[in-house]
Amino acid sequence: MKLTKQNIGLLLGPLSFIIIKYFFHPEGLSVEANAILGSAVWIAIWWITEAIPIAVTALLPIILFPLSGGLGLNETTASYGHKYVFLYIGGFILAIAIEKWKLHKRIALTIIKIVGTNVNFIILGFMIATAFLSMWISNTASAVMILPVGMAIVSQLKDNPATSENENMIFGKALMLAIAYSASIGGISTLIGTPPNLVLAGVIKQTYDIEITFFQWFIFGFPIAIILLFLCWIYLTRFAFQFKQKEFPGGRQEIKKQLQELGPISYEEKAVFLVFLLTAFSWITRSFLLESFIPTIDDTIIAIFFAILLFIVPSKNKSVKLMAWEDAVKLPWGIVLLFGGGMALALGFETSGLAVWIGHQMTSLESFSLLILLLILVASVNFLTEITSNLATTAMLLPVLVSLAAALGLHPFYLLIGATLAASCAFMLPVATPPNAVVFGSGYLKIEDMVKKGFVLNLISILLVTFFVYYLLPVIWDLPEITALKK
Repeated sequence: MKLTKQNIGLLLGPLSFIIIKYFFHPEGLSVEANAILGSAVWIAIWWITEAIPIAVTALLPIILFPLSGGLGLNETTASYGHKYVFLYIGGFILAIAIEKWKLHKRIALTIIKIVGTNVNFIILGFMIATAFLSMWISNTASAVMILPVGMAIVSQLKDNPATSENENMIFGKALMLAIAYSASIGGISTLIGTPPNLVLAGVIKQTYDIEITFFQWFIFGFPIAIILLFLCWIYLTRFAFQFKQKEFPGGRQEIKKQLQELGPISYEEKAVFLVFLLTAFSWITRSFLLESFIPTIDDTIIAIFFAILLFIVPSKNKSVKLMAWEDAVKLPWGIVLLFGGGMALALGFETSGLAVWIGHQMTSLESFSLLILLLILVASVNFLTEITSNLATTAMLLPVLVSLAAALGLHPFYLLIGATLAASCAFMLPVATPPNAVVFGSGYLKIEDMVKKGFVLNLISILLVTFFVYYLLPVIWDLPEITALKK
């Protein structure tokens, strides 16, 4: 067998499980906790090495937890039907409808048309369009949607005899990185914007019986995303790349041409956009408006309601609805399984006592101040997610941080939210995030381009996230007292 990362991981995963299950029995670690620990290490190794597809690895708890005695089968499989799994499904059905009727392209082109044809502002226009889309739909889908528009713009510049080849490549590199980075940054803004945010909400609900509402997350995440997006734009256009040619020859014509090709806004686009606006309005106002009329309303109920509505509202052709089941099967079911695996891990860590045991082993960190501890944690997660899935990282790490916070007497929200935000800020490698991989496939970028430019942006994001979580989280949110948190 050829020694590859995947093959090494394939053997190392089960081997580690056997060693931990049968030979690792430290004081205070229960049989159930030992089983969950061995299973978690196996899952983590397969996630990190991608021995098999990470979505398939997420199914391992269904086998390992019951057979090893860590958690019952019913409890384990129930995690795969967590309400946040259905929140994601509802959100993605809306995204599929937006893509199906090409509303995403019209939004992107209109934003770029508004910001003008200055090279720097064209990049800003793409960043705003991508970030806006990734607030509501998956970061991957946002990058995939915007990339063809971006490549059309670069090709227009390339075809112009008034520009040098070098300037074309610089613009192409900057625009591709701008699309990837803004897809990740935009996802920070909303609870459904990126999977780690939902994992966080699930862990907090499961552990402390506290719900993070869509609006509550938005008022904290949106300012971070806006500031990071602006800093990213300044960095890309002023420091990472220099443009001698400020005006984009033919840019306005290319945007105009693409808009003309789309034709006048269709009935279907208007209908989908209205559903989109109603969904966003309901999510944002749910906690302070809708609950006054419908006390049992929930973000997941809202998502599923409007998703179903898309299958009811007819298109201009009355026999065809805005959404058909053939469209819905395009859902990224792998991410749905990853959610379930993450929830199962969180439940296993909590119910077996493993999370508490790990927390007690980490009490040596109590000598650090909260600010330094946060900085270390955010930096560690940031660089860890360069080589691992951000969803897998948060699923593995958050249950551990719950116990660490309890052991150190810290409010757990600082560590949990710091780690979750850091997981969305990996900008260096193509494998770090799907948007990075999407733009790397455009052919404009080399690995060294991404590493050099992304490293600086990683550092910027580490400092910004640490500052926001430490100084502004307790100001923006009314944090519950530690003593009031459910143990």
